[in-house]
Amino acid sequence: MLNKSEISFSFVFSIIVMAELICGSVESLSTYHYFTKPSILISLIFFFWKHAQHLDAKTKWLTLLALLFSLLGDVFLMFVNASANYFISGLLAFLLAHIMYVLVFLRKKKNSKKVLPFTALLLIYAATLFYFLKAGLGDLLIPVIVYMGIILLMAITAFLRQGNVTKNSFILVFLGALFFITSDSLLALNKFYEPLPFSNISIMLTYSIAQLFIVFGLLKQS
Repeated sequence: MLNKSEISFSFVFSIIVMAELICGSVESLSTYHYFTKPSILISLIFFFWKHAQHLDAKTKWLTLLALLFSLLGDVFLMFVNASANYFISGLLAFLLAHIMYVLVFLRKKKNSKKVLPFTALLLIYAATLFYFLKAGLGDLLIPVIVYMGIILLMAITAFLRQGNVTKNSFILVFLGALFFITSDSLLALNKFYEPLPFSNISIMLTYSIAQLFIVFGLLKQS
């Protein structure tokens, strides 16, 4: 499923993620967190750039934009304790990242009636999540609803790639989209509902897996 370069990178990537989980959890190492967290996306950007020469130009540049907006979002979210504006900026950056991914996934879209049950499941999930979040959203009600809609669209367009790309590519990208939804759901519950135990670990772990799977999947689509 993974080639040698992907296996080697996965090992390095795991070390970077582990370093971030430790530095983001241990108070005495928190200074290093400002280096380890951006390193996750920076490493992915370099890996994708190096191995994406076989992809068409639009797919390559849209994916790079998605990764760059994600990196920007990561940076903004590191400073949320300083100002609420950083959270809004981070939300906007990730919104743009998801839009870029939607555009990438649509390039390999295959119309299928199978998407209707999946879409229904996603909407039920989103409605349930929103039920828990709505009381704590305040002025962010509309931005969060818009964000939820875009990330659901990202998952739907990932699903629509089935049958139009290699099996490995579909599975990796689709799983990546689901991990992204999981990560964002944990972040939302932790911020707007109630603090979750070990939230920094669960959020970053699922987020890192999501980005890694999507990158690997896109590299295997042709």
